[in-house]
Amino acid sequence: MPRIVVDVMLKPEILDPQGKAIVGALPRLGFTAFSAVRQGKRFELTVDGEVTDEILAQAREAAETMLSNPVIEDVVNVEVVAD
Repeated sequence: MPRIVVDVMLKPEILDPQGKAIVGALPRLGFTAFSAVRQGKRFELTVDGEVTDEILAQAREAAETMLSNPVIEDVVNVEVVAD
Protein backbone atom coordinates (compact mmCIF):
# COMPACT_ATOMS: atom_id res chain seq x y z
CA MET A 1 0.00 0.00 0.00
CA PRO A 2 1.34 3.44 -0.83
CA ARG A 3 2.15 5.95 1.87
CA ILE A 4 2.20 9.72 1.93
CA VAL A 5 5.10 11.05 3.99
CA VAL A 6 4.78 14.46 5.63
CA ASP A 7 7.84 16.18 7.14
CA VAL A 8 7.36 19.08 9.56
CA MET A 9 10.12 21.31 10.95
CA LEU A 10 10.21 24.19 13.39
CA LYS A 11 10.36 27.57 11.66
CA PRO A 12 13.96 28.84 11.46
CA GLU A 13 13.30 31.66 13.92
CA ILE A 14 11.98 29.26 16.60
CA LEU A 15 14.53 27.94 19.10
CA ASP A 16 15.02 24.17 19.01
CA PRO A 17 16.13 22.97 22.47
CA GLN A 18 16.09 19.31 21.44
CA GLY A 19 18.31 20.08 18.46
CA LYS A 20 20.71 21.99 20.72
CA ALA A 21 20.86 19.05 23.15
CA ILE A 22 21.55 16.63 20.30
CA VAL A 23 24.30 18.78 18.77
CA GLY A 24 25.90 19.03 22.22
CA ALA A 25 25.85 15.26 22.68
CA LEU A 26 27.18 14.29 19.25
CA PRO A 27 30.85 15.22 19.91
CA ARG A 28 30.81 13.32 23.20
CA LEU A 29 29.84 10.24 21.21
CA GLY A 30 32.57 10.76 18.63
CA PHE A 31 30.50 12.49 15.93
CA THR A 32 32.48 15.67 15.36
CA ALA A 33 31.50 16.68 11.83
CA PHE A 34 28.16 18.28 12.72
CA SER A 35 27.79 21.91 13.79
CA ALA A 36 23.98 22.22 14.05
CA VAL A 37 20.90 20.03 14.44
CA ARG A 38 17.23 20.85 13.93
CA GLN A 39 14.72 18.22 14.98
CA GLY A 40 11.47 17.70 13.12
CA LYS A 41 8.50 15.37 12.84
CA ARG A 42 7.66 12.76 10.21
CA PHE A 43 4.17 11.43 9.59
CA GLU A 44 3.36 8.43 7.37
CA LEU A 45 -0.19 8.29 6.05
CA THR A 46 -1.09 4.91 4.57
CA VAL A 47 -3.53 4.97 1.67
CA ASP A 48 -5.80 2.10 0.65
CA GLY A 49 -5.61 2.05 -3.13
CA GLU A 50 -4.13 4.57 -5.54
CA VAL A 51 -2.98 8.02 -4.42
CA THR A 52 -4.93 10.46 -6.54
CA ASP A 53 -4.41 14.22 -6.83
CA GLU A 54 -7.44 14.66 -4.55
CA ILE A 55 -5.97 12.39 -1.85
CA LEU A 56 -2.61 14.18 -2.08
CA ALA A 57 -4.41 17.52 -1.73
CA GLN A 58 -6.20 16.18 1.37
CA ALA A 59 -2.85 15.11 2.81
CA ARG A 60 -1.42 18.59 2.19
CA GLU A 61 -4.44 20.20 3.86
CA ALA A 62 -4.18 17.83 6.84
CA ALA A 63 -0.47 18.61 7.09
CA GLU A 64 -1.09 22.37 7.17
CA THR A 65 -4.09 22.30 9.52
CA MET A 66 -3.70 19.30 11.83
CA LEU A 67 -0.25 17.70 11.62
CA SER A 68 1.61 20.97 12.12
CA ASN A 69 1.26 24.07 14.24
CA PRO A 70 1.45 26.83 11.61
CA VAL A 71 2.49 29.40 14.21
CA ILE A 72 5.81 27.67 14.93
CA GLU A 73 6.19 24.93 12.29
CA ASP A 74 6.53 24.62 8.51
CA VAL A 75 5.44 21.67 6.40
CA VAL A 76 8.62 21.09 4.40
CA ASN A 77 7.69 17.98 2.41
CA VAL A 78 4.63 16.00 1.33
CA GLU A 79 5.46 13.09 -0.95
CA VAL A 80 4.14 9.72 -2.05
CA VAL A 81 6.29 6.71 -1.18
CA ALA A 82 5.41 3.43 -2.87
CA ASP A 83 6.26 0.19 -1.08
